[in-house]
Amino acid sequence: MRYVLKVGDPPVTSILLVESGSRRLLEKLIPTLRATWGDTIPIDLVTCYTTLPEGFQAETTRLYCVTEYRGRALRRRLYRELAANRYAYMGIVCSGEPLMTKWKWAVALRVPAKLFIVNENGDFFWFSRSHWRVVLRFALLRSGLAGAGAARMLSGLILFPFTLLYLLLYATAVHTMRVLRRS
Repeated sequence: MRYVLKVGDPPVTSILLVESGSRRLLEKLIPTLRATWGDTIPIDLVTCYTTLPEGFQAETTRLYCVTEYRGRALRRRLYRELAANRYAYMGIVCSGEPLMTKWKWAVALRVPAKLFIVNENGDFFWFSRSHWRVVLRFALLRSGLAGAGAARMLSGLILFPFTLLYLLLYATAVHTMRVLRRS
């Protein structure tokens, strides 16, 4: 990740997308990216699928299928290759679907590119210091600590130690009574 603490944008040379959600999100996003940065910018894709989504140019797109990179040595080779491509921007899909979760964050940490996050609507926002409020709100929503679920989640966290203590005391009492009855 680059440009998290800096304000500014690198010159657009190429874009890497990490598809970690449903395919329709990227198919919806591609026209927006092309309208923003032009048709000539190469867009590469890291995915778990073996084919390209609609809207990608097969001649200029490099497809990295994560199923071909099983094992530590192969993953390191993938990270080195992605870093060597010198992407200006990288987008990861964070749609709330548990697909390639570890892969997307590992790639995001190892590829030096300005990061943008794509939500389930196909919209994106920058992962940078100047957008920290949007990033924080997004993280709170994904973790269940915002909106109507916040009170339930926080009460569950607060009550957990007391519930655990009650269950331990109950189990101790039951086993103690069982031992006393036997003797």
